[in-house]
Amino acid sequence: MSEAKTNGKAAISVGKKAKLDVDVLSGTVGPDVIDIRKLYGETGYFTYDPGFTATASCQSAISYIDGDKGVLLHRGYPIDELAEHSDYMEVCYLLLNGELPTAEQKAGFVDTVTRHTMLHDQMNYFFRGFRRDAHPMAIMVGVVGAMSAFYHDSTDVDDPHQRMVASYRLVAKMPTIAAWAYKYSIGQPFIYPKNDLSYSERFLDMMFAVPAESYRVDPVLAKAMDRILILHADHEQNASTSTVRLAGSSGANPFACIAAGIASLWGPAHGGANEAVLRMLNEIGTVDRVDECVKRAKDKDDPFRLMGFGHRVYKNYDPRAKVMQQTCHEVLDQLGIKDDPLLEIAMKLEKVALEDDYFVDKKLYPNVDFYSGIILKAMGFPMEMFTVLFALARTVGWVAQWNEMIQDPHQKIGRPRQLYTGPAQHPYVPIHKRD
Repeated sequence: MSEAKTNGKAAISVGKKAKLDVDVLSGTVGPDVIDIRKLYGETGYFTYDPGFTATASCQSAISYIDGDKGVLLHRGYPIDELAEHSDYMEVCYLLLNGELPTAEQKAGFVDTVTRHTMLHDQMNYFFRGFRRDAHPMAIMVGVVGAMSAFYHDSTDVDDPHQRMVASYRLVAKMPTIAAWAYKYSIGQPFIYPKNDLSYSERFLDMMFAVPAESYRVDPVLAKAMDRILILHADHEQNASTSTVRLAGSSGANPFACIAAGIASLWGPAHGGANEAVLRMLNEIGTVDRVDECVKRAKDKDDPFRLMGFGHRVYKNYDPRAKVMQQTCHEVLDQLGIKDDPLLEIAMKLEKVALEDDYFVDKKLYPNVDFYSGIILKAMGFPMEMFTVLFALARTVGWVAQWNEMIQDPHQKIGRPRQLYTGPAQHPYVPIHKRD
């Protein structure tokens, strides 16, 4: 990773204190940042930025978003080009190693990942410790965190080889963990990974095959699955990625860090957004109610909200949404789903959002969650698995970000400060003297 370059100075004046000159830093692309690392030491002041809306917490060379232009790059490559021309394994190699692989490098990488797809056999008992009706995300958080108890030879964060082994294990085993969490929740026997299948085919087989029946993975659905994984592989310093980095900054083992990321992703404002879209479409019910619901969404006093529109970072069309829309049509066509009511509602909503002045002025464009829920439902995934699939896809991004953080010479343990608003210091009063 190349270092940010100094590009001038900025002056910070605080009250009557002397002016503080700080560096302005430039990355490869994107806005310059003001380096305030010495602000507290020289002025005694902190900055206040709830939600880190104007704070760069790290340097990173992995992914980049230009929200105004609707651009997402993975190691410099546009996400739509990767989704069209690559497969998930190639994108995993790119995120972990910094460049697209040669044919030989890709074959070696795929072979290594494939040899790590099995889970330690004793982990079967760990799954069975959960209630049968446990949410698959609860199982996933627990099982991934427990991997550190089964794979002691890849928990030393200071050993590059152990970090590499842990990275490969996480990418390889996450589909097995995800599929088994689903199988356990519905009372079906586990399906072991078939290593003659591709990454996405293997996952779909573990999800939907049953021992008593033959199952063939549909290549169109496998391609759609692969594309969904690519589109969710990494996304800058979002909540779950920042959680992984924060946990990792303490020196925690990689399995604990990724489990922390999964827990953060579980929140409905993050990984659960596509579930919310599906619930919204079901609530609208029919196409003829779209205009009414759009009107309600504009009313700040009405609790109804349109889900799947707008994004914290994107102020233009989410580039992933365009690819997801195309994939949605391919999946529905392959499955013979014609005139799907949810898709009709979604298409009408998209048309309204792109033409209505209210949405255009506020730049509330459809995001990646808008279509993904429809695709996953059509493929047979229950809603409680949607966030699990997000975690499966994002694992490689979390691992890449964690590895980058470990090797960053500027990295310190994460320790935000606060604006304290509690009571000032007062003396302790013995209990018999309290009123």
